[in-house]
Amino acid sequence: MTSLTKKIFTHINSSGEANMVDVSHKKPSKRIAIASGSLNVSNKTLELIKGDDIEKGDIFSTARIAGIMASKKTHELIPLCHNINLDFVKVDIEVDEKMSSINVISESHTTQKTGVEMEALVACSVACLTIYDMIKSIDKKASITDIKLDFKSGGKSGTYKRR
Repeated sequence: MTSLTKKIFTHINSSGEANMVDVSHKKPSKRIAIASGSLNVSNKTLELIKGDDIEKGDIFSTARIAGIMASKKTHELIPLCHNINLDFVKVDIEVDEKMSSINVISESHTTQKTGVEMEALVACSVACLTIYDMIKSIDKKASITDIKLDFKSGGKSGTYKRR
């Protein structure tokens, strides 16, 4: 393994084995991450959602709760991810009539030694999956797209903002 590989892949030790990154030497700092994703749906599905006429109930409240709950379990879902205390998690859901889509934005905060990007991405992903689950019987062509990190702040690497 080259020294370049060691610097890029922090979850791989000098023997090439997967391991958890040691953050014990880091100082806690305020960290924020924002992630987003979309569901492309049919116009008919969008009309049913806007009319609160989905048979399974209030999809946005259900998705919001699912995303928040999932973010708190990120360390159980992603191998080698640190178990961190979350200070705040928010999941916002918006309907985009022009694009016939549902946009999900999640935000996670912590004051810990490691970042909160995975928690925001998991919250967004699970919220999207929950919406999909609740509409799949009426819109088999619905698709989840563009799940991504849009912003992060805190820690040694500083601030990142998607352009």
